[in-house]
Amino acid sequence: MRLSNAIIKSKNSGKIPIIAEIKVKTPRDGDLLKGREPVELAREMESAGATAISIVTESSQFGGNNQILREVTKNVKIPVLRKDFIRTDNQIYESKNSGATTLLLISSIMSFDLISRLHSLTRTIGLESLVEVHNENEMREILNLEPQMISINNRNILQLETDSGDVSTTEKLAKLAPKQVLLISASSIKNRGDVFRALSAGADAVLVGTTLMKASSIQNKMDELMNL
Repeated sequence: MRLSNAIIKSKNSGKIPIIAEIKVKTPRDGDLLKGREPVELAREMESAGATAISIVTESSQFGGNNQILREVTKNVKIPVLRKDFIRTDNQIYESKNSGATTLLLISSIMSFDLISRLHSLTRTIGLESLVEVHNENEMREILNLEPQMISINNRNILQLETDSGDVSTTEKLAKLAPKQVLLISASSIKNRGDVFRALSAGADAVLVGTTLMKASSIQNKMDELMNL
């Protein structure tokens, strides 16, 4: 199933769409995996009600790799998003070959011409792209692509998300997007209050990473986030 369809299906069933993210480490929080197996985490997230799984494959700062992506995609039935600093055609083909259904294109790290070309290539080979924005200028520019999905990053990826962002970024930017665009609020989602704020602002789904990775029980944390 495509990520966009999974989000719509979850919403139509009255369920809050949560994209649960697996990342090995972050510059801000250090080791998050703590010896656990990514496949087992992904299965636990799926069982707990996640609409999709996000895998951070960037290696130098976030400790990820494509092997994790390949293993997870083989072991879950829900859509899998690949998150990385994607800038080349080869990375897009690599994402497809690794089993991802969706990949992240970050507007702040490339020119509009490049992101436009990669966005088009992604669709051509049968994947979906989730385009990330962090400010009003990026949002207004990216809308020229007529994207189906936009991720509003509440933190600044150019600072490797070490800044203390909050859901106010989603509240500010969501109102700029047309209603037909699916909006995902990402980063700084820590509790049900943050989820409520994001959805109230116009987000269709939330992406939760560090909060879940740090939780003593993924099931309990997912229950908390999904029951407003």
